[in-house]
Amino acid sequence: MKFNNLQSCHLGPEISPEQFIPEHFFLFLLKGSMVAYDGNKHYQIQPGDYCIARKNHLVRYTKYKDEGHFEKVIITFDEAFLKKFLERHFYTAETADNSDSFIFINEDDLVKNFVHSLEPYYNGTEQLDDYFVDIKREELLMILLKNNPDLKDIFFNFSIPHKIDLEHFMNQNYKFNISLERFAFLTGRSLSTFKRDFKLIFNMAPGKWLIKKRLQEAYFLLDKEHQKPSDIYVDLGFEDLSHFSFAFKKEFGVSPSELRG
Repeated sequence: MKFNNLQSCHLGPEISPEQFIPEHFFLFLLKGSMVAYDGNKHYQIQPGDYCIARKNHLVRYTKYKDEGHFEKVIITFDEAFLKKFLERHFYTAETADNSDSFIFINEDDLVKNFVHSLEPYYNGTEQLDDYFVDIKREELLMILLKNNPDLKDIFFNFSIPHKIDLEHFMNQNYKFNISLERFAFLTGRSLSTFKRDFKLIFNMAPGKWLIKKRLQEAYFLLDKEHQKPSDIYVDLGFEDLSHFSFAFKKEFGVSPSELRG
């Protein structure tokens, strides 16, 4: 159920399959559990956990239902809302020391009571209008900043990613199924500069390199780790099994099932 048309607060059966987090959001897990992976670290999220998912991070989710249910509350802190908040409240952001994609929030009475106050809206007995959504978002943000002052360095840092080591980043994140525009943005480049720098480093266009790199990893997982094609294609950035199988056979001359068999 969505709380409003802006989708700043909602309850639903799924986390977005998008592997790029475009805005910060507060997550409270009600039922089920999940594991998230950002290329560096795995995050275990259990029922009752509170955390902040950070914008401009790449993350893959594996969700586990509890008796058929996976339910959560998500409240988005988009940049426009955060800038509007700063017009009324003074905070100065510094460079954040923490690079984690998920920041876990310790349970306290203020956070617990806030989430409890949303229960009529996420169980469907009440509707939350647009104006009240922003009031509730501001209330939560003030609670989080009161108990976790360092969050200001995360929420109020509006800078775009700086130019980083392209070779290291791509070798670490090639499995994420995002657009070249996203890869360019996260490495601090325009799309044209990204393509130019990529060709200089890898001597290959980025789209072709991504397919080749993913297929090489697939070959290893099938041949040496004896995994099933159906278990690996999504984690390697392929949208469906048939596309993966076609690309694999085109690259290696055998289908994934033939190699494994």
